[in-house]
Amino acid sequence: MPRRLAAILATDVVGYSRLMEADEEGALARLKALRREIVEPAIDKHNGRLVKLIGDGALVEFASALDATRCALAIQEGVTKRMGSEPADRRIALRIGINVGDVIVDGEDIYGDGVNIAARLEGLADPGGICVSGLTYDHIRNKLAAGFEPLGEQRLKNIAEPVRVYRIETAHEVSGGVHPGFSETMFDRPAVAVLPFINMSDDRDQDYFSDGLAEDLITALAAWRCFPVIARNSTFVYKGRAVSPKQIASDLGARYVVEGGVRKSAGRVRITAQLIDATTGLHLWAKKFDEEMKDVFLLQDEITRRIVTTIEPELERAEQRRSAKKSPQALDAWDYYLRGMAHLHEVTPEANASARQMFEHAIAMDPTYSPAFTGLANSHHSDILLECTNDRTASLTRLFDAARRAVALDDGSSAAHEALSTAYIWADQYDLAIAEAERAVELDPNSVIARRALGNKLDLAGRSEEGIVQLETAMRLSPQEPRNHVHLAFLARACVNARRYEDAVTWAHRSISQRPDYPHAHYILAIALGHLGQTVEARAAIETCERLHPGFGKKRSGWRPYRDSADNAHLREGLRKAGVSD
Repeated sequence: MPRRLAAILATDVVGYSRLMEADEEGALARLKALRREIVEPAIDKHNGRLVKLIGDGALVEFASALDATRCALAIQEGVTKRMGSEPADRRIALRIGINVGDVIVDGEDIYGDGVNIAARLEGLADPGGICVSGLTYDHIRNKLAAGFEPLGEQRLKNIAEPVRVYRIETAHEVSGGVHPGFSETMFDRPAVAVLPFINMSDDRDQDYFSDGLAEDLITALAAWRCFPVIARNSTFVYKGRAVSPKQIASDLGARYVVEGGVRKSAGRVRITAQLIDATTGLHLWAKKFDEEMKDVFLLQDEITRRIVTTIEPELERAEQRRSAKKSPQALDAWDYYLRGMAHLHEVTPEANASARQMFEHAIAMDPTYSPAFTGLANSHHSDILLECTNDRTASLTRLFDAARRAVALDDGSSAAHEALSTAYIWADQYDLAIAEAERAVELDPNSVIARRALGNKLDLAGRSEEGIVQLETAMRLSPQEPRNHVHLAFLARACVNARRYEDAVTWAHRSISQRPDYPHAHYILAIALGHLGQTVEARAAIETCERLHPGFGKKRSGWRPYRDSADNAHLREGLRKAGVSD
């Protein structure tokens, strides 16, 4: 088939489904007017060819990368000015991606990676923004009065090799303004804006620390991938300006705002941080940190971890409360996912079945939503963990299917790789399980779940001391996580395998204090006490376990969690010393 080199521009409307839901006829009329009065004239003026309209998006071909970029800038400027007079909930914003590449020509249509990359770049752009590929940047970098922000190499969906990506800073943004009229309806998920932290010290030279802290928070929260995070270039235009968080959130299309301040004095630093629901103006969380100012970068990393690991569950809980108030008719894939996660945290067979239904509803509404598949995978894992499946092999197969689908949809998701790691460990594929868990930690170093997964897998592979380090780090990062009783039991088992029996007893007791009806913690406690020779206490722990879950010990008679048979024999020896026959 004929081919040619072309510059491809792909564009779509941000949050179009929500705009249509609120006012179907009005949204369509406004979009058609923008196309007729702004988009199509800009295409004609810059020698482009409209290949096709795709729902709320468009695909345009140019012979010149410079023409394509100038056209994109003209479109964004025109749309921004036109929408400025519209009410916030009616404003339309576009995202644009541009790529230079080889395309296949089929009549009036074009196909190939050159087109696909442009479409993926559009998805990376901010509302009202433009992202271009490295090849496009190479053609235009010295020919436009605009700034470029390098976003590094990005893994794009269904594109084999990573692509260099640049974000264009339009003249409007460079001048210090913000695209007007962003509202939360522009996002498929509620967005988070991290504002520049205020330097409250007398020394203006200390701005680097407060700015760096905010930048690190943006990076860390973005790695979570559950919520869109507004880019630094959009939030930092508010630095030094007295604007309310509610107004900023309205401007940027964010539902939640993170703000704070930094004060340094006599070798110490005090950092305050707050999470605000911009729709109500209420604080969801606030904390003060007082630390010694020794190693700046280590301190910055530590404070970032502590803030992020607290904010993430607070955001999820806030959205779960919001979702719970919605009528069934108003639920979307995000709401079903949230409800599924709430059920999953209950860790009971009944709640797990409800969680699976919620995740399946989310997938039915959005088959490309990776977190829903991750949740579905975790529900099948819970079936195995809670021993409430009649066919463990079938449950493991479903766990693998859902986890692999989650990774395929979003290879950059730490949670998806963690779910796949869990599938591998149940299949006794220890090296693959550790590799996936390490990938999960690499993608999101602040993920408590990923660190726990890695610690657990390292222990099961016989690397218990390494696993204990990861598990203890996770406990310090998030001492209030809903499923901590499960992970405390993992830590107790790892200490047993490391022959640290007193530590194992301590961690098992902590698990039991958080969830007294969790039988596995009592079982691990009995093993540790057996090795310590405390047979009376060990037997009491076994009796409690059996009372909570009749037949638990019998089901555990074939329990062989470790790769090394000697480690499994060590567990059984603890039970034997506790007076339990194999």
